[in-house]
Amino acid sequence: MGKELRSFLSKKIKSCHFQKNELVVKSGGKCERLYLIKEGLVRGFFNSGEDEITTWIDSENEIFTSITGFFENGQALENIQCLEETYCDYIEYEDYQYCLRHFPEMNHISRIMLEKYYKLSEHRVLLARIPTAINRLNYFIEHSKKEYANRIPKKYLASFLAMRPETLSRLLKKYVGS
Repeated sequence: MGKELRSFLSKKIKSCHFQKNELVVKSGGKCERLYLIKEGLVRGFFNSGEDEITTWIDSENEIFTSITGFFENGQALENIQCLEETYCDYIEYEDYQYCLRHFPEMNHISRIMLEKYYKLSEHRVLLARIPTAINRLNYFIEHSKKEYANRIPKKYLASFLAMRPETLSRLLKKYVGS
């Protein structure tokens, strides 16, 4: 990262704090920030009737935003909620766009970031296509941060893994017991 970009970002990147269960973005709202989690746990979800369907979960040193809301400067498709007290750094949409236009290395940084997003998206697509609950849980444990299974509230983890909380509980008991 060049000196000029580093200087610009040091002036533009801000910090914020969210309480446990606080919504960062509501579906249909604007998401004008790209966040880096310094400490905490965040999930994306949408409502399907009375149910909340968890679509992703991020924690420390991961970037999150509403993909459609931020990168298209449009409405968020998902809700984003903090599952723990969460501390973040963020950059505003306009400042991010300025960086892309004025600092060539920001395009490289952005490409790396989007590649990571795309890889995580691929894991979620594969996870969603695994037909059995136990195999989805196994895939999740193999491809996620080790502490996730203990940190994520079970109802959200069950939703993310497309199973009932009771099924997750039963599988986790077997998993720990083996």
